[in-house]
Amino acid sequence: MKTSPRNSHQSTSGAGWGCREPGTFEALGPQAPLSWLRPSVLWRSRNDVIARWFGDPVDDLRRRWVGAPGDQLLRTEEGGFSFLLLGDTGEGDRSQFAVVPPALKAGADTDFMVIASDVIYPTGSINDYPHKFFHAYQGYQGPIYALPGNHDWYDGLEGFMRVFCDRRGDGSPGGWWKGRMGFLARRLWRRPDPADEGALAEARKLRPAPAQQGVQPGPYWMIDSPHLRIVGIDTGISGGIDRDQGEWLRRVSADPRPKLLLTGKPLYRNDRYQPCPIEGGGTVDEIVRSSGYVAVIGGDIHNYQRYSVEVEAGRRIEYLVAGGSGAYMHATHTIGRTTVVPEEDFTCYPLRGDSLVFYSRLYGRRLRRLGLKRFFDLSYPEAAAAIADRLGLEPTREEGRRARATRRARFIAFLMGVPKGGRGAPRRFRLPVGEAYRKIFSEAFDGDDPPFFKSFLRVDVTADELRIRCLGVSGCREHELSPPVEQDLRIGLRDVGGVTSPTVA
Repeated sequence: MKTSPRNSHQSTSGAGWGCREPGTFEALGPQAPLSWLRPSVLWRSRNDVIARWFGDPVDDLRRRWVGAPGDQLLRTEEGGFSFLLLGDTGEGDRSQFAVVPPALKAGADTDFMVIASDVIYPTGSINDYPHKFFHAYQGYQGPIYALPGNHDWYDGLEGFMRVFCDRRGDGSPGGWWKGRMGFLARRLWRRPDPADEGALAEARKLRPAPAQQGVQPGPYWMIDSPHLRIVGIDTGISGGIDRDQGEWLRRVSADPRPKLLLTGKPLYRNDRYQPCPIEGGGTVDEIVRSSGYVAVIGGDIHNYQRYSVEVEAGRRIEYLVAGGSGAYMHATHTIGRTTVVPEEDFTCYPLRGDSLVFYSRLYGRRLRRLGLKRFFDLSYPEAAAAIADRLGLEPTREEGRRARATRRARFIAFLMGVPKGGRGAPRRFRLPVGEAYRKIFSEAFDGDDPPFFKSFLRVDVTADELRIRCLGVSGCREHELSPPVEQDLRIGLRDVGGVTSPTVA
């Protein structure tokens, strides 16, 4: 795979600023923006709130779908193999389709693709699959497998199971909710949309080749090879797994081979550790740390993050967030100086400075009628210097290291949630909007123009090595033709836990 030698760590143009020629993704078809603040979208997504307020039925629904979990073996690879991993794809707008050309370029010789979390927004409806899945990825020549995210569960997993597992359900949560408020939860729970059978049949014709077909056994599965076992788990709406899936995970994790875990929700994200509870006791990460896993990759958060964790002397596990393949971007400038790992063992894409520029300019455009467009128009050197001032970190790119933080840039950084230091910094120096940015402001201020700061992973497995490359997506033509490598991780498989020093391309 040939890649550009320039990326966002090395230059402003490598990040996509000053894009001279937009990419060809516009030619792929209709790409209407998805507004997350539209009342109808929020109402259709109400199952998330119902599950959190009245009790989450997902564990029981999953048991109905899976039955008694066997090996859940997806496919066996002989020797080395490669695959693409995309996360949180299905908005159906320009930010999703901008990922398609560079992913097809970088993954032309891969064996299969995995979508980790939120295949379809906003509610996983079967009627959104024709455009957001079949049309979007018709050019990929291998099979596509997936792990559901919380949005895929908002229709009881009906659309997901039909497309990826060739199974149908009745769309009902059954008699799950009891007690005085149970009738209200059952009444409010959103049922799946009736399928448009004609549209679905036509959509399937977009991926007709035998090599493109693949039926997975359920919402969680494993892939075996002589050198590496890949285990994929389904974390539902709330970010946990059921008792039966937990027992299955313990069983398949007992194999002595090195292992890679793929999950709908990451175990480390935004400088927080969330080990993923198992119904009945224990956590997923307890299994990961005791069972020869070398890396964990999760979606759900719409950017790229890497936490290199030393779990015991001489043994590290790479925990990655890889949910930046289509949905609105989650800010990275609100991640403080990391406390769950040393800052030198943390990486994010986009860089914090690029994230602050991205959102400051979006704010300026939204507030232009108030005459604030120029006020919020930060350059990368200004943003990087302001972040360095608040976090005590040296800017990544040279132009940021040469700049000084102006009063205006520091004030904008403060307003937009750049913390002072890490999570342990004194509260008086912090504006507590980091989570608000993730949950509200990122959605309200979604950007559909280059640079997009999307990303995807290419994973290569050989007898000696697991190689994971994060490739950036700016939406610029030059990056479509040669996707920039934002991070290149090489993990030794001969000696489990022998991780080489990662290189940044």
